Amino acid sequence: MNADQLAALHGLCFTSPRPWSAAEFNDMRKQGACVDCEQTHGFIVTQTVADEAEILTLAVDPNHRRRGIAQRLVADFLARTSISGTKRVFLEVAKHNLAARRLYDGCGFRNIGRRPGYYRLADGRQVDALLFEMRIDQV
Repeated sequence: MNADQLAALHGLCFTSPRPWSAAEFNDMRKQGACVDCEQTHGFIVTQTVADEAEILTLAVDPNHRRRGIAQRLVADFLARTSISGTKRVFLEVAKHNLAARRLYDGCGFRNIGRRPGYYRLADGRQVDALLFEMRIDQV
């Protein structure tokens, strides 16, 4: 997917925090972020520094959810990281995003903390971010 397609799909999936723009996707790629796609229905953006990796965002077209796309994207990413020397993968997710929390729990991530008021909703309310981690070297 090109940056415009990524931004369009991200816009379908996220309203708060705001979706990322095509320019932001291009900048992330220039800074070494990796974008993996499954057809045109979903993508995961990750970044690896030294022996740690982070899932920056994951988006699946709302019309194609509940078909295992997100799980496959995460599993493919984890399979690659396990052979590349990565020791730890982390991410954060809005506390109210139950679908994402279930996905990451089901993939073997564990909740290790929270960032109070990290996300701001469209109505101005703040929502905590939950921090998740997976230790690749202990799997």
